[in-house]
Amino acid sequence: MKYAVIADIHANLEALEVVLEDSRNQKCTHYCCVGDVVGYNANPKECLEIVRTMAMPCVKGNHDEYCSTNETLEGFNPHAADAVNWTRQQLTEEDKQWLRDFKYIRLVASFSMVHATLDGPQRWGYVFDKLMAAASFTYQNTSVCFFGHTHVPLAFIRDSQVRGGTYSKFKVEPGKKYFVNVGSVGQPRDGNPKAAYVVYDLDEGSIELRRLDYDIPKAQKKIIEAGLPQRLADRLAFGK
Repeated sequence: MKYAVIADIHANLEALEVVLEDSRNQKCTHYCCVGDVVGYNANPKECLEIVRTMAMPCVKGNHDEYCSTNETLEGFNPHAADAVNWTRQQLTEEDKQWLRDFKYIRLVASFSMVHATLDGPQRWGYVFDKLMAAASFTYQNTSVCFFGHTHVPLAFIRDSQVRGGTYSKFKVEPGKKYFVNVGSVGQPRDGNPKAAYVVYDLDEGSIELRRLDYDIPKAQKKIIEAGLPQRLADRLAFGK
């Protein structure tokens, strides 16, 4: 059994299509999404339809929440707020209800998923270091938990202590816990503009981060034509 674990699609259709094509080439048999199907980029409806049609298990991301409600965006980054308001106008009430129905934490097969943190999944905290990861490990009941939100792929391991860092592929060892950020499909922020996702081979017990080129200029052109902030288009080329 092989899972393609994707996160932070953020309405980037070009990146999502490349990731799904690669996952098929990798012989993935199952799919799941660690939140933020929508937000920032120009194809929220199309990305939402793909994920919904594939019936993949999803957890709720902060943009899934914001874009499916009418909550005020006080204190929001102006570019993010513009994208949320624009996305709200693109989605039907049925689309919004589908997003609202996501749970914050979900068990899938033998692993779990959360968009942000296990210790406060509705507070949208960011996990960048061992101290932040340690708080989630306290609440982790599975050997592997995947998360997103930061758009930076990192893996944290707890055995006698908490360790963490970048990764490409590693084995899941018995007796250890793993809190793994799968990176972002649609808006990487680790300085690498390539789309990111993870292949979790449950039979082999391996977790592999995959990075893929996609048509960035096409995605950028759509953002500009939609009237979204220029900054959202520019950042795709730099992975920041």
